[in-house]
Amino acid sequence: MAIEQIKMPQLGESVTEGTISNWLVKVGDRVNKYDPLAEVMTDKVNAEVPSSYSGVIKELIAAEGDTIAVGEIICSIETEGGEVVTAEAPAVESKPEALEGTADSVSAAVRPNKARYSPAVLKLSQEHGIDLTRVSGTGAGGRITRKDVLQWISAAGEKAAAPAAGQAVSQEKGQSAVLNQPAAVPAANVPLAAGDIEIPVTGIRKAIAANMVRSKHEVPHAWMMVEVDATNLVEYRNSIKDEFKEKEGFNLTFFAFFVKAVAQGLKEFPQMNSMWAGDKIIRKKDINISIAVATDDALFVPVIKNADEKTIKGIAREISELAVKVRNGKLKAEDMQGGTFTVNNTGSFGSVQSMGIINYPQAAILQVESIVKRPVVMNDSMIAVRDMVNLCMSLDHRVLDGLVCGRFLARVKEIIENMSKSTISIY
Repeated sequence: MAIEQIKMPQLGESVTEGTISNWLVKVGDRVNKYDPLAEVMTDKVNAEVPSSYSGVIKELIAAEGDTIAVGEIICSIETEGGEVVTAEAPAVESKPEALEGTADSVSAAVRPNKARYSPAVLKLSQEHGIDLTRVSGTGAGGRITRKDVLQWISAAGEKAAAPAAGQAVSQEKGQSAVLNQPAAVPAANVPLAAGDIEIPVTGIRKAIAANMVRSKHEVPHAWMMVEVDATNLVEYRNSIKDEFKEKEGFNLTFFAFFVKAVAQGLKEFPQMNSMWAGDKIIRKKDINISIAVATDDALFVPVIKNADEKTIKGIAREISELAVKVRNGKLKAEDMQGGTFTVNNTGSFGSVQSMGIINYPQAAILQVESIVKRPVVMNDSMIAVRDMVNLCMSLDHRVLDGLVCGRFLARVKEIIENMSKSTISIY
């Protein structure tokens, strides 16, 4: 007999951890290779973790609701034949440099005079100024888990919320007072008034929040906007949308035209299709457009692969299929991977101007706002009602400068303004 371990897989680009939302098996169950074991939530995808072996479930190491770093063990399976496989994975020393340039997680173990922690634990402790030697571990072998650190933060926050005499340290006249409190006080300590409702933060919402904070903290965002006259595009699309829906079985949305225009612009300005990688900039060969798809409580970013090689019809089909997957909870890890540039359809809920947060590690995100009718001066001599749309772009100023971004947006504007029955084909 052999004991094999199932580890938390990496379910998306830049994903470092996942939350066990639901175990689909229990101890003693017999499973076959590729059978689903658990449902996992990350900031990018809801997915099932398949079994890598056939055998009997020996132990469920992670509990439902636990957030586990990529590479850490979540359960063990007893298989026939072979030797027992040890559960320990490579570890790193507890120093900040161990976090740089890696999304892989390692198991943590406590050894005399040399503590080892997972990158997720190290990062969280550094963000909140926590001395990990003061935290008690509940993981295997006494290791400190991310959940242990979160509980320590919560406990420290509760102590800070209670008034205490002598908390303020008096200073010499003219100097400020210093409060003796932890580096971070969790939001759970916000006072509640009559009628207030507490809504628990789900694992996926925590993951989304962490990714957004990382992007805003690490990426120097800059912003620019262009105004586009989409009148010809609107007339063309409206003239064929009903026939298209009847023939193809899905909608021909305005968004498909904008994604096509962006893909063409990226092909002509490949600098925009780049990523920051610390000591270098990586210019991506493939043009893979990430699109934001929202549900009531989460945001997913599936990817249209090789968008520059697809027709408008092909892009419209993928947008429709990916949206259905999101709504039905069928989005797979591979649907979320490989994105190089994000286009967000903020106009779908009436926005006319917005500033998106860059989808790390990409270098830019483009917001396509609502198409609205506005009076526009034409040929310096007349005023006409036109269908206008704002394109708003956030950019990583480490990777991109205003000159290339301005030229890229001007080209996308030109492409859209010249879209009509006589200039483009949707097939």
